[in-house]
Amino acid sequence: MSDEKPPLSLDELDARLRKAKAEQHQHEPDGPRGGASMSGFGMAFRIGTELVAALLVGVGFGLVLDGWLDTAPWFLVVFFFLGAGAGILNVYRAANRMGTAPRLIGDQTPDGDGKGPAEKG
Repeated sequence: MSDEKPPLSLDELDARLRKAKAEQHQHEPDGPRGGASMSGFGMAFRIGTELVAALLVGVGFGLVLDGWLDTAPWFLVVFFFLGAGAGILNVYRAANRMGTAPRLIGDQTPDGDGKGPAEKG
């Protein structure tokens, strides 16, 4: 037991983690495909594909459940709307990553400081 190393202190561990993250960040390319930003057509194609895929998955689950439980068309209708909601959420997230998402009413501030009413003070 005498040849075991003592455990690292939290400060030493924090310093090692910061060093490892800094080294990893230096070796990673920026964004997809090594720093090349996605073109407008590429982003539009991706958003359209995500929307259609979410709808197809929802409709597919609805059809399978309706066939299995013999409840046509109830699950098809429910999962169509769930798929549409998931697709719209994916489109919103992609637009938010691009910085073009619409702001919600509560996000708008008259003084332009970016803080809502609860954050001021």
